[in-house]
Amino acid sequence: MKLRIPCVGPIVALVLSLFAMGLLSPVKASAQAEFVVTPVMEKKINQLPPGLLYWRIENFPTLAQAQAAAGPASLAAEASGKVWLFTLGPKGGSTPGGSRVAEVGPVPTITAPQYLLRLNRAGGPPGAKTPMHSHPGSETFYVLAGQVAVTTPSGVSHADAGQSMNGHDGDTPMQVASSGTTDLDQFVLFVVDATKPFSSPAKV
Repeated sequence: MKLRIPCVGPIVALVLSLFAMGLLSPVKASAQAEFVVTPVMEKKINQLPPGLLYWRIENFPTLAQAQAAAGPASLAAEASGKVWLFTLGPKGGSTPGGSRVAEVGPVPTITAPQYLLRLNRAGGPPGAKTPMHSHPGSETFYVLAGQVAVTTPSGVSHADAGQSMNGHDGDTPMQVASSGTTDLDQFVLFVVDATKPFSSPAKV
């Protein structure tokens, strides 16, 4: 089969020839990797426990047991084939029937008319990231898989699978990204002012 090339410059003719023979393909812009955030559960409380507070992360045999053991500042959930109880309380505490996974804190303090405790599941493929944003309270991380990078005006912090990262002060501009070589999967725990917007755009 004879390939007919229009009367064009030699470089353009070569490119057209390669396209025609299937040796060169148009470059397609890669889609931006999506960072997915899924709310798991939340509750509003009028008063936080006294003193410096830590997020205590524990596993339970069943969701019913975790829910029965949950206190006023606890969130119980089933995820990744396990049952989890997240409790905001003093350092060194424990919940009967629970198996300790991690303790993260001290959580930055806030004062508000009402408080929202929220548990999110968040992550995405390497390179996925959130827009720059802030919350009216703290955001604490526990990584299930992959690696998280959190960028704030203070710099960049990382946590790998099985590790936790303490939250920042309320209204801190931040960007959260999947920075490892595998997909990021993590829990994100919030203590925020329930009377303010949960998330707002921000700039560093």
